[in-house]
Parts: sequence; structure tokens; C-alpha cells
Amino acid sequence: MNALLWVLQLALALLSFSGGAYKLFAYDELVGVPATAALSHGTWAVLGVFEVVCGLLLVAPVITKRTGALVPLVAGALAIENLGLAASDARYSLEAAATNPMVWAFAMALIAAFVAFGRYARPRPA
Repeated sequence: MNALLWVLQLALALLSFSGGAYKLFAYDELVGVPATAALSHGTWAVLGVFEVVCGLLLVAPVITKRTGALVPLVAGALAIENLGLAASDARYSLEAAATNPMVWAFAMALIAAFVAFGRYARPRPA
């Protein structure tokens, strides 16, 4: 189970970091999608910084060789943020297609919730 959690945690970190960087540096492309045009440039920048920081904090236990006490909190925060983005995107389309950003946000929220629960519920060595 620990190996699965690490794989999902690293995938979540990569998705979070790349998604945050996209929100920060590709705002011109975000404006073209009706679902994302509802939020301002500043809001997307804040979400982008949040996701980049969360992506870094998810891999921090590997780099620092310490137990990741913050990992369940970071993953839970990402789950809540992505559920909010999925709900925002759902106002425009409920189509279950790979081109719909709601599908990706919801999938990322599920992965984040699984990592948060797995890291929180898993007993830590003393």
C-alpha cells in the first residue's frame, strides 16, 4: 500500500506542479475556454501558486528524508480545490470527455483524496 501511495503522491505532485505552472504562465490560453473565463487573472495566479507550492510539498518528504506530516493536509487541500474547480467547470459542461476540464479536475480530486486518506489513516512508525 505504501508503494501505491508514493506512486499516486508523486503523480499528484507532478499534476499539481504542472497545472499550477500552466495557470501561472498560460493565462492567455485559459481565457479562451468559457469555463475558465469566469475567474479573473489574479484568481488563476493565486490558484497557480497554491498548486505549485502543494506540488513541492508533496515531494518534500523524499527530498528531506523526513516523514511527511503535512502530506495529508496538502493532499486534502488539493482535493478541496479540485472539487471546487470541477464544480465550476460543471456549470458549463457535464460531458465525460477527455477534453472537458471538469473530468481532469475531478480525477485529480479523487487521487488527492485517496492520498490524503491513505497518508492520514496509515499508522506511522514511532
